[in-house]
Amino acid sequence: MIIEDDPVIRQELRQLLENSLYQVSAPGNFEGIVPFILERNPDLVLLDLNLPGESGFEICSKLRLSSEVPVIFVTGRTDSMDELNGILRGGDDYITKPFHPPVLLARIAAVLKRTKRNMGREEAVLSHKGVELDLARGCVRYECREIDMSRNELKILHYLFVKKGEIVSRMELVEALWDQQVFIDDNALSVNMTRIRGKIAQIGVQDFIETKRGMGYRI
Repeated sequence: MIIEDDPVIRQELRQLLENSLYQVSAPGNFEGIVPFILERNPDLVLLDLNLPGESGFEICSKLRLSSEVPVIFVTGRTDSMDELNGILRGGDDYITKPFHPPVLLARIAAVLKRTKRNMGREEAVLSHKGVELDLARGCVRYECREIDMSRNELKILHYLFVKKGEIVSRMELVEALWDQQVFIDDNALSVNMTRIRGKIAQIGVQDFIETKRGMGYRI
């Protein structure tokens, strides 16, 4: 998400990011911008400092009260104290205008990579409906009982946990696993799903994975 009041710079940033295959949101109205950002929950915010109403510093401070969304300040203010203030307010990086597009893209990629790696560590245990998926230990827990899962079973469950409440098609699941270097076909997916259901039934979990005929799976 781009928070920039200069329409020319805002459009330049949007074009640069869209050409690099990012999905971009770039609001032109900054009233109530903090609730707007929190509601949209973007992967990263590019934030100007000089904005109508609240400054970028104030916006970042408010975001940090309830969100760890990565924030990169992109501003014409080159004072080192402003940069220090930005970092102290919770910013992840500080880039001055005029910026070099390749450098900006590299800094964005670096922040996203670092953030996703940290999120992976923080979310080593996922839970839904009383069932816990412990990725670090490779097991599923339910009411003080646990059972070990194979690597493929963990990958399948992890994707379903990430998409909890949504119907995940078999094709989407196979493609997602291939992206994670798990090479299974449709038949292998059926076998793994049967094994998963059998294992979690042993620890008392029934009807956790719902099959939507002709559509896919949902937890």
